[in-house]
Order: sequence, then C-alpha cells, then structure tokens
Amino acid sequence: MSKLNDLIAELCPDGVEYASIGSLITRGRERGKYNKEIQQVYVVSNSMGMVKAEEFRENTIHSEDTSNYTVIKPGMYAYNPSRLNIGSIAMLKDNTWGLVSPMYVVFSIDESKIIKEYFEYTIKSTFVRNKIKTLKEEGARFRFDFNRWDWIQIPIPPLSIQEEIIRILDKFTSLEAELEAELEARRQQYEYYRDSLLTFGNEVERKTLGEVCSSIVSGKNKKRIQNGKFPVYGSTGVIGYTDEYSYNEELLLVARVGANCGFVNKVEGKIDVSDNTLIIKVNKNYNLNFAYYQLTNMNLNNLSIGGGQPLITAGKLKSLYIPIPPLEEQERIVAILDRFDALVNDISQGIPAEIEARRKQYEYYRDKLLTFKEVV
Repeated sequence: MSKLNDLIAELCPDGVEYASIGSLITRGRERGKYNKEIQQVYVVSNSMGMVKAEEFRENTIHSEDTSNYTVIKPGMYAYNPSRLNIGSIAMLKDNTWGLVSPMYVVFSIDESKIIKEYFEYTIKSTFVRNKIKTLKEEGARFRFDFNRWDWIQIPIPPLSIQEEIIRILDKFTSLEAELEAELEARRQQYEYYRDSLLTFGNEVERKTLGEVCSSIVSGKNKKRIQNGKFPVYGSTGVIGYTDEYSYNEELLLVARVGANCGFVNKVEGKIDVSDNTLIIKVNKNYNLNFAYYQLTNMNLNNLSIGGGQPLITAGKLKSLYIPIPPLEEQERIVAILDRFDALVNDISQGIPAEIEARRKQYEYYRDKLLTFKEVV
C-alpha cells in the first residue's frame, strides 16, 4: 500500500474533504410508461446484487403491468428503503436499460467527484451500514428514505486516491471470488462422489426403513418456555426451549409437514421434538451417519402427500425400501463423505474457513482504507 500512502502524502497531507452522500447523488424518477421500449425488469438481492427478475429464485416475480416501474440506466443504483438494513442496494452493471419496481429508490452519482466503484465500497462499509441503522425511520418497521442520505458524511479523496483504493479492494474481492469458484467445484465433486457412493447394485440387500430402525415416530412437544434449559427441534432446527427433555441420544429428524417436508436433520443430546417432525432411531446394523447421508440424498419430499400442505407419514417412511450394505462398508462411506462435507461445508475448516478469513481480512482493510482524517 506504499503507492496509496505516497498519494495521500502528496495530495492531501492535511486530510480530505467530507461530503454528505445526499449531495453526491440524484434521484431518478423516469417511469416505464414514457419509454415503452424498455422491457427488462431487475430486482436487487443482498447476496447477488442487481439481477434480472427472471433469474432471481428462478421466477419472474414482477407485475405484468410495468408502466409505473422506474427506469434504471447502466451505472445507476437501486435500493428498497425497507430492506437496506441487510445490504439490499446495488448498481446496474449490465449495459441494458431496465425497470425496477416502484418500491425501489433509483439514483445516479456525481462521477466528477466520486467513482462508482469507490462509492459502492463506501456504502457497504461498516461505518455507513451502522449509520443507516441508526438513522432509519423511527418505528417497528425499518425504512430509509432518500432524504436520509443527506445525514451521512463520507470522505471524498482525490480521484487518483479513489482509483488506488479500488485497485486494492478489487484484488481482495478477486481472491475471494477465486476461493468461491474452487468451493463450488469441490461441491460438485462432493455431490458426484456422494451419489456414486450411495448408489448400489443388485448385490446389496434391500430392506424397508422400518426393518433397520428401532422406531419412527412423530414428536409430541407443543409447549415451549422462554428460558428453558433444553432445545426443542422442529423441521429444520431449534424452534424453542423447554424445561423437560424427552431424548438424550443421537437421532435423525425428518420434517413431517409443510414447505420443509422431507428435510433431514441430525441431532444429539438432551432435547425435545415438536409434533411436526418425525424421529428416527436406527438399530445396531444401520449406521446413523450413513442413514443421514442416505436419506438426505433420497429427496424424501417425494414421499409427501397432499397439495397445499405436503405431509410425510411415519408409515410412508417405514415402508421405504433402501439398500443396506454391510456395516463396515457403511462406515467406510461415512468416513469419505465426512471428509468431503467438512471441506465444503464446515466453517471451522477447509475452504469455507479460508473464505471466512479472507472476508474478515477484506472488511478490515476496506474500513481502514475508507477512513480519512477530515481536513480542517
């Protein structure tokens, strides 16, 4: 960072000018009904940035009538005033003009004073995000209207310094992107080996799940208290606490009803289980961890019945035919899949841990690089 230090010493040794974000941006209010050639609709995601509506969650989620939608041009920003607290703000990087829902605020920036990429890094800095939280509209619902940008002051160093900061931070984000790409490749490799290891020929004996499990029953807990000692598990995780536990062992839980129907969870310790969850206890010839991988890989939601409210019954699970290799083979498969799982999913080790470390390092340097002494 010696080049950056040299630029600061040369161009602003006594500090830099600060300006309100509001003074650097201009709101866009052009509506789609005045430019009917614009058809592409965009949405803003806090994790993916600005994306085409049809690519967001694999659905087109906008209204058929877009005449009242706001026009957004390449290089402009959009955000939802009610979702800015989770970072839902992004710049349109596509070259295609588009439209965004009227619930979004659209604005452009004064590029003679601030570079787009520098602005983007700044609004996602810890300082600005904390300011947004403290300056939001009073009340239960989060809201950050356009005029509130006037209340946030940010440093505006010379453009050459902004360019150098962008170069440094781009390098950090590029390294993280490389790790993300490697992680995705490892995930695909993991899925390939998992599918291969859990696919068996006719030489492997088939039994019903009921034959290899000592019990498959529904949970019964309906009562939870605020300061309970023991967790109560629902369809995807802990949903509350209780003062009395019903189980103290390793178990598999399967979501019995609703949108999460068929989701498999592995738990242990002193717990209770809600009545919307099925509890599986395996016998000694069926390795619990093998059962977890096997059932997770089988998409149990295919067993559900009902339309609006999918349901899996204990009877359906019990009658499910599955291949049961010898116990030693089950344990060998578990050992392999455990290593893959840790590599791609465990935040404490493997690539996820490295990505998390890089992300923290990036956030530290981003905040440090975007902090300047204000000129008097």
